[in-house]
Amino acid sequence: MLFNSHAFLFGFLPVVLLAYFAAARRGREYGNLVLALASLFFYAWWDVRYLPLLLASIAGNYACSLRIRAAQGPARRRWLVAALAANLALLGWYKYAGFFAAGVAQATGWHLPALHIVLPIGISFFTFTQIAFLVDTARGHVSESRFLHYLLFVTYFPHLIAGPVLHHGEMMPQFGDDRNRWPRAVNFAVGGSVFFIGLAKKVLVADNLAPYANVLFADPQEVSLLVAWGGVLAYAFQLYFDFSGYSDMAIGLSRLFGVQLPLNFASPYKAASIMEFWRRWHMTLSRFLRDYLYIPLGGNRRGPARRSANLMATMLLGGLWHGAGWNYVIWGGLHGLYLVTGQAWRGLAQRMGWRGGPAGRLAGWALTFAAVCVAWVFFRAPDLDTALAILAGMAGEHGVQLPATIGAHLGAHLGGLKAALDGLGIGWYQGGTARFVETWGWVAAAAVVAFAMPNTQQIMHRFAPALDAGGPREAAVRLAWRPARRHAVLIGTLAVLGVLSLNRPTDFLYFQF
Repeated sequence: MLFNSHAFLFGFLPVVLLAYFAAARRGREYGNLVLALASLFFYAWWDVRYLPLLLASIAGNYACSLRIRAAQGPARRRWLVAALAANLALLGWYKYAGFFAAGVAQATGWHLPALHIVLPIGISFFTFTQIAFLVDTARGHVSESRFLHYLLFVTYFPHLIAGPVLHHGEMMPQFGDDRNRWPRAVNFAVGGSVFFIGLAKKVLVADNLAPYANVLFADPQEVSLLVAWGGVLAYAFQLYFDFSGYSDMAIGLSRLFGVQLPLNFASPYKAASIMEFWRRWHMTLSRFLRDYLYIPLGGNRRGPARRSANLMATMLLGGLWHGAGWNYVIWGGLHGLYLVTGQAWRGLAQRMGWRGGPAGRLAGWALTFAAVCVAWVFFRAPDLDTALAILAGMAGEHGVQLPATIGAHLGAHLGGLKAALDGLGIGWYQGGTARFVETWGWVAAAAVVAFAMPNTQQIMHRFAPALDAGGPREAAVRLAWRPARRHAVLIGTLAVLGVLSLNRPTDFLYFQF
């Protein structure tokens, strides 16, 4: 069931809200039970065949957590290792068995049968969530042991399919908070506003950018520079608004129940360094990889060389987490190289006493955004050949060309400019004018919103819609949301436009991970 579907908006959500608050009036745990059952129904709506797998994973991990808590010394470690191995084996089978079988067949020439394994939706997110819980249990950081709270923590429907990756310490106390037993107007106003802002990002921006990216990645042969960059930027902003929209919708939905989710997205394209980008993009996954992989590997405690190796290992595994394919490995490797280079540059700049200033930050932003876009090519391309063909176009290997219709208009009205472009070696091609103009028009509009507008958390900062929703607030003063008629009209307009655009609901891009 998609958040951006009529079934969810006009069926599932109203029924669950009514049932939850009716049950919670009798007691907090009754409400939690309704919410947990509703979350299981939400998951089963996708494919009921995988509901037993989800329940088995939850029951098995919960049982292991109890054994880990009860054990002492080496026995505790053995239980933890066994539980982690089981989780990784499950994830590895569903996500990577086909990839590794194909790799072995290619490397050895063996004729292995193809494995057609359907990936259970959300398996990466509910597996990572439980791995963090097990590790923290072994570390003695877990005090909550009620099964109902654990079940709800893992299955809570606003996050179950595509994150954010939750931390038990943030969520379980909220599930026991008696203040959430009754509906509150402020929660509905804030949660509803955040949700409809997210819906608008998804259906009004991301979905309208998708066709222009799809055209390029479906047929990238010998594309010229502007066509290649137009398609790649269309995808970069499609993914940006798709993921940002989902993150907002998840936060807004959860707030209706009085529960705050952790912030997962904070204007990453405004980052002036690759380190800052990863503090703003998929923030809870970055936190998971830092706390449960990078730091246990040694982090930055053993010198620059070991830090670089740890960064590379973390990003390579992070890339592989996104999908079983060499393109994802390359994407992760590129970001590992970016981070290693960024850390080296930061160290050098500190030793030189160079602070950069506004010009330095502008240069850092441009370089970071370009590097991220180059990496997105591997992330989106169906295979390596497609990615290399697009990169060749972005590098200008096939020249710079514009639609001939534009050239004719320039020649008729701005002859000097047409002649200047001819002198620069700009070529002209027939057809495709509308697509070229629409692509760059949508890219320009999306860029204005992404670069110049405050994000949802800044707009809603007075009401703390998410956990850890900090960041600069000055820019949002004029757009800061308040319960007033003007803002109600704006949000209402977004809601109407969003709902009217639901005739063809599309999946969120992060659902496939």
